[in-house]
Amino acid sequence: MNESNKREIESLIYLLDDPDPEVQTGVKKRFKELGEHAVPLLDQFRSESVKDSQKQTINNIIYNITAGTVIEEFAEIVEMGVHDRKQLEGALFTLCKFGNPTLRIEEYRKKLDNLSAQIGSDIAYTPSISEKMQIMLQFVFRDLRFRGDSKDYHNPDNAYLDRVIDRRKGLPIMLSCVVMLLAHRLDLPFYGVNMPIHFMLMYETHNQEILIDPFDGGTLVSYNQCCYFLKKNGINPKPEHLQKADEADILIRCIRNLIHSYAKVQDEKRVADLRRLLQIAELKR
Repeated sequence: MNESNKREIESLIYLLDDPDPEVQTGVKKRFKELGEHAVPLLDQFRSESVKDSQKQTINNIIYNITAGTVIEEFAEIVEMGVHDRKQLEGALFTLCKFGNPTLRIEEYRKKLDNLSAQIGSDIAYTPSISEKMQIMLQFVFRDLRFRGDSKDYHNPDNAYLDRVIDRRKGLPIMLSCVVMLLAHRLDLPFYGVNMPIHFMLMYETHNQEILIDPFDGGTLVSYNQCCYFLKKNGINPKPEHLQKADEADILIRCIRNLIHSYAKVQDEKRVADLRRLLQIAELKR
């Protein structure tokens, strides 16, 4: 980037505070014209800003510039297939770019690596498969204090893996994904259960499948309790409701959660873009 472009971008950033709607429209249009060359400076200014409203405005501008590229990146990942935990992890972190377009995915992979390393030796030296499960649940839900966000359930932050890792709270499916991605690193048999309304975790031993509620601090629950929950919410329980979910189904449900969250706040641009992602994921299902 040459010096004149850099000065122009800095001037445009300061104009974001102008109250005149026409100035705002002109600034956003010019940023769109400048394209991805403007993103590094915008990202820097966003990180230095003290106003949440200004951070959100800059984030939206970066999103409008980068959305097309992120959609293409996501489509490439889905085209290669989402059939295992590593592929699911890559897809989920790419999905995070709809909330944070400048996300450095490798940093979050390292965060998961570091978290799993903290209990790696405990897991390795514990012979009991049931005790390994308890160590993981204790670590995630007690020591790290991951929890469900019941106060602001539909906040999009609860549906993005990176934000859930940072904030330690989120939707049931995202809390489950944290456990499953850590479990993948430690070779533990944790799986997702795509139960209607409320996503669950499952832990598989040699003779049983244990259901776990990630939204309730990793509490163990029975099949009867899940069936009662479904009936109470007007759903006739079926065997497939409590079976292990594959990675493609998990990804699709994550996208749908985001669509619902952004529809709640009337972010039509993101809803439309996420619907494109949903079509891409469902076509490859």
